[in-house]
Amino acid sequence: MSQTSGPLNQTTVDSDQTQLLVEGYGIGKAFGALTALAPIDVAISAGERVALAGPSGSGKSTLLYVLAGLIPPDTGELFLNSQRASRLQSGRGLSEAVGLIQQQLDLVPQLPAVQNVLAGRLGQWGLLRSLVSLFSARERDAAFAALSRLGIADKIDDPTSQLSGGEQQRVAIARLMLQKPKIILADEPVSSLDPARADEILRLLTGLAADTGGAMIASLHAPEMIREHFTRVIGLREGVLQFDIPSQELTPSVLDALYDLDRQP
Repeated sequence: MSQTSGPLNQTTVDSDQTQLLVEGYGIGKAFGALTALAPIDVAISAGERVALAGPSGSGKSTLLYVLAGLIPPDTGELFLNSQRASRLQSGRGLSEAVGLIQQQLDLVPQLPAVQNVLAGRLGQWGLLRSLVSLFSARERDAAFAALSRLGIADKIDDPTSQLSGGEQQRVAIARLMLQKPKIILADEPVSSLDPARADEILRLLTGLAADTGGAMIASLHAPEMIREHFTRVIGLREGVLQFDIPSQELTPSVLDALYDLDRQP
């Protein structure tokens, strides 16, 4: 990842051997006078697990939302799963390319777990079918299998509002299992969990990415989890790229510089 609009630096990724799933050339985003993300280049390949690190307001969520197609970049070009992102309409193409878990999980609290899981298929359905929720027995079986794999099959018909925070996390992951995107995005997926539960959720997410042969990009703050679960880490501060390094090079001194701790009283 670099701040130039020229050819991508492929020191981390050999694109001749591994499929590039994310290619960004000079992508940037501003909200009025605020530069949320300075123009940068990014390349992420199948099999990679990339962490986004940095202080609050550093541009991590903005980058994730641009990659998810929720907000358009103001500058540059973005390709997802070898397709130009601007041509991926909300629906099958975008749903097959990317799946996002937001901090709020985006679950419908009054609906049972199974319907929240089946929402992972909505982007692949036509409008009429989505509106009337015509779930086939096969699709319901797939949702049950996903919830069973995650250990909450007994919650299939429970409203998600009655589930614990960890169970709701599993419902969101089961939804991704049905969606089967090539690129998994997660915005602070473990911020509200204790270390043991956070480790478990990250293992589930990275395992899902491995199952689909895709890539995972997630924002989080815990350096020990970054080193254990991710292959690369991208550091951002005030919307500007600070580094793009192997996760094992995320040392205390690198973190101090990223969070500007030396300047703090």
